[in-house]
Amino acid sequence: MAPRTFTLASRASQLAQIQTNIVVAELEARFPPAAEASPRFATSFMSTAGDRNQSQALYLLGGKALWTKDLEVALKEGSVDMLVHSLKDVPTVLPDGCVIGAILEREDPVDSLVVKAGKEWKSLEDLPAGSVVGTSSVRRVAQLRRNFPELKFLDVRGNLNTRMAKLDAPDGPYAALILAKSGMVRLGMGDRLTADIQPPTLFHAVSQGALAVEIRSDDAEALELCKMLTHRQTEWSCLAERACLRVLEGGCSVPVGVSTKLDLKGGELELTGCVTSLDGGLHVQHTLKEKVGSVGDAEAVGARLATILIETGAGAILADINKDRAQRVVEAEAAETGKETAVQ
Repeated sequence: MAPRTFTLASRASQLAQIQTNIVVAELEARFPPAAEASPRFATSFMSTAGDRNQSQALYLLGGKALWTKDLEVALKEGSVDMLVHSLKDVPTVLPDGCVIGAILEREDPVDSLVVKAGKEWKSLEDLPAGSVVGTSSVRRVAQLRRNFPELKFLDVRGNLNTRMAKLDAPDGPYAALILAKSGMVRLGMGDRLTADIQPPTLFHAVSQGALAVEIRSDDAEALELCKMLTHRQTEWSCLAERACLRVLEGGCSVPVGVSTKLDLKGGELELTGCVTSLDGGLHVQHTLKEKVGSVGDAEAVGARLATILIETGAGAILADINKDRAQRVVEAEAAETGKETAVQ
């Protein structure tokens, strides 16, 4: 019987393809292609709804399923066997029949400043008042407005290459961008990173820097392969963060930031979470440090942290954010309808 070929799928962006090939390389290191009995690995890349809609801000487009739903349809239909995601883009509740099979070792999850080519600025503090900083993340904007009220923040969409071209355009509005360090490093653009922005100035996104492999829950062979890829410290840390976000019911456009320290030998998890209003005026932050002995323990810490945040003001902040988003979606739909009517 011929060995099975597993097809790994992801988005079609250059970064997504690099990340998929990282996973393929990890698998082939354990199952060399030259070995007769080794499973085989193929790749498939496709455009998702989040890739196709580059005109609207992520804040108005909705949740993380924009990046995963089209891929999950292919997975459930059986045309592909594994999905490779940036874990930060994966909804905290998966469709029936889908599970996270593996979480690979995390790259540095920090956000970084990248300044326009030719400029000598070395930090956010160096940017002149009124400088425009590009980011598509309301989490970053909300937190940075607290400490840098003199800066302006402008949405910037597209893959990393597109965003960098917009930054460096001589007539472009951006003085700098805020980007995930992990993506820039994986793209081989780490030399453009100007400075890391560490907590407490900026808490990173849930699961940022980690790659995940999503599979069908009934695919026992794929699950066995995935077990070999999972990095336990990353898994516990990211699942604790995701549990916090799940209770907060936040999507990729909600300003929830985290920072995690995990000592597996000592069994101690330190998890900090924060929720910030869109204007940066309100900020709720709390840290839990507890002993953990399993993934379940780590997730329970994340859930408890979320409850504390909600009870100490985050619930009201999130309610206001959801109300604001709903109103702006209505306004955007009305404007679009007006355009269509004018054309007719």
